[in-house]
Amino acid sequence: MITWATFPFVRYTPALILGIVAYLYLGEGWPELWPVAIGLAVAAVAFISWAVRQRKPGASDAAGIVALVAVVIFGAALAQRATESRRADHLFRFADKVECYQAVVDEATVVRAATFATTLRVQSVRVGGRWQRATGGVRVSLPRVAGIAQPRYGEVWLIRGHPDPSKPPLNPGEFDYRQYLAYRQVYHQQYIHPDQYKVLRTDPPNQLVFWSMLFAEKLDGVFREYIKPKREYAIASALVLGIKDDVDFNTKQAYSSTGTSHIMAVSGLQVGLLYLALTWLLQKLFGRLPGFRLWSALLGLTVIWSYAFVTGLSASVLRATVMFTFLIIGRAWGRQSSIFNTLAVAAFFLLLWNPFLVADVGFQLSFLAVLSIVYIQPRIARWLDVEGYFYAHQRPWQANIVQWFWKWSGVALDKVWQAVALSLAAQVATFGLGLYYFHQFPFSFLFSNLVAVPISSAAVYVGLALLLVKVLVALPGIFWPSVSIILNWVPAGIAWVFEKMVWCFNEYIFLISRYFSGWVVREIHVSALQTVLIFGLIGTFLAWLNTRQLGWLRGMALLLLCYAGSRVAEARAVAPTEEFIVYSIPRRSAVGFWQGASAEFITPDSVPLNETERTYRLLPGIIRKAARRTHYSVGWRGTTVPVQRLTDADSAVANPFFRTGPVVLAQWRGLRVGFVSGRISPATRPAPVDVLVLRRNARVKPKTVAAVFGRKARVVFDSSCKIWYVARQDSSLRAHGFRTWDVTAQGAFRCAPPW
Repeated sequence: MITWATFPFVRYTPALILGIVAYLYLGEGWPELWPVAIGLAVAAVAFISWAVRQRKPGASDAAGIVALVAVVIFGAALAQRATESRRADHLFRFADKVECYQAVVDEATVVRAATFATTLRVQSVRVGGRWQRATGGVRVSLPRVAGIAQPRYGEVWLIRGHPDPSKPPLNPGEFDYRQYLAYRQVYHQQYIHPDQYKVLRTDPPNQLVFWSMLFAEKLDGVFREYIKPKREYAIASALVLGIKDDVDFNTKQAYSSTGTSHIMAVSGLQVGLLYLALTWLLQKLFGRLPGFRLWSALLGLTVIWSYAFVTGLSASVLRATVMFTFLIIGRAWGRQSSIFNTLAVAAFFLLLWNPFLVADVGFQLSFLAVLSIVYIQPRIARWLDVEGYFYAHQRPWQANIVQWFWKWSGVALDKVWQAVALSLAAQVATFGLGLYYFHQFPFSFLFSNLVAVPISSAAVYVGLALLLVKVLVALPGIFWPSVSIILNWVPAGIAWVFEKMVWCFNEYIFLISRYFSGWVVREIHVSALQTVLIFGLIGTFLAWLNTRQLGWLRGMALLLLCYAGSRVAEARAVAPTEEFIVYSIPRRSAVGFWQGASAEFITPDSVPLNETERTYRLLPGIIRKAARRTHYSVGWRGTTVPVQRLTDADSAVANPFFRTGPVVLAQWRGLRVGFVSGRISPATRPAPVDVLVLRRNARVKPKTVAAVFGRKARVVFDSSCKIWYVARQDSSLRAHGFRTWDVTAQGAFRCAPPW
């Protein structure tokens, strides 16, 4: 039986999470919750005091339930108070009346191939010629061109114009970037042209973060100085400092497909390695000194927080540092047996600081992985007694070399087995989230992590040593430059070793991704409910292994039945689906013809979609609908959809301006679709359609459209049309009674066939 008094936060933290999640999904229209939360808290304290005096199990249980309900309501109230969009001075209250605004750069800049992206925090807005205080976050993008400096944390900008509310997903199943930003209290986006903003001054919101980012940038310069190959430099900077701006797409794909993406993020792995190395060294050198446990914990806290500072105080490293802070404090108090409660305390206080962390993928993966390692790894490790097996084969009469072989073979293979157990344990807890967020599961994770993680872990130590030695060598150079030049061979030598280590595990990752490419199960869709059921299955199975009670197997069977039923219901919902879709892909024309679990995608242009466009625009819908058969056609070549081209006398005109463009008619399951990319002549043979797709700023007139395609045609502007063209044509067509749709502004156009 569990003594809950020993693990109070194991109850309180899930209750707090329940309240936050309830608000995120259901609480948009809820009234102010703080009065209710305070009232329940007072009632809970009174109830608990009464239960303590009663000394009856029933009274204690009732008081505990009231306390948990109070924590649930407190979680919802906390999330409600942290929602900036509820404030009276939020940007939402001003809408498009903003003439210009002043904001500060509040985040490290993400460097992309063609743009800089960062987040601004609004300080004031000008409305009707008058400045007013305002709040709100704006995600901005700047063109990465000559003359445009990379935005720096703390810069105060004056921006002309107004930001727009973040756009919802434009295509079926596409990642909801608007919701992602909302969880970070950012509700607006804006693309800023070079002549649209001006840097007024530098006034960082947080001086500690400012100096931390500056320090991280200087340390990144050390890697740039010594590690010349671009790929190795990018991985080195990501591994030690968490800066991933220069990691290319192919490298990210290789790490993702092998289940080693966590190597490229400064998080619990790096913080844990640093703390373990420090603990081992202090134990060896000073383990017998009085007060060792206390002062070693203080030194450990100093080191991991210093590391968090030099890596820019990013969200991921802060999360990991806070978690290890509570673990270190718990260990210093001699409470190793309550590690689950310690982890719950860490999660509780992180959620008090930012309740929206509950929706952060890194937060979820970190705590689940640690919990799984703590609980499951020792149990898996006990399956095999590797060291004992080799020890049993030692005999007194054997030669020393033989005994040495049996002993150290057992030690080495036992370490390998411990690493296998750790990797398996981490995957058990993160399996469901991997399917839900990333839609794939790499069965090669064991091979990749078994080699790459130890090498990359050693590389972290070498990389940190390089930074430390570089600083120590640079200090004498302040007074004696010649000494610094002479001593430079020391960091150069360490950098050479570091580069080769990075090269080794990077090559190994690419090797695994090439030769085990078929070991990755991709395009898996599980809903939020199915993810919960998967965790339920894992939990009941672990409970059965621990208790061997038949009731847990019955629970597993029931959950498995629910999961199978949800999959069958999804399949039945998708099977009869027939839909024509005009996708929203910047500057491109792309349509899809869906029939159940099969789809045909056509790009009317002669240029096919690139891998990025397919991955981010089409693949989410394919995964969501569990499409088993997909076909891609370029320029209508090889398509199974019946099409014909209309021509008229004007198509032979020599002047290209007056020459008509091709009109393509497609008829699919009774739905008539027309595609126009040039000028339509009034002499074109009439061809009534249900949907008319205008491409490439087609030169059309409402009267010609009505005469050729009929007045009932639904006019769709695809993403290849310019904004100014859509604005002009849309008003003209609507004035003549046509219904229009702009996929760039309104998202993908979807239409079912008439039969």
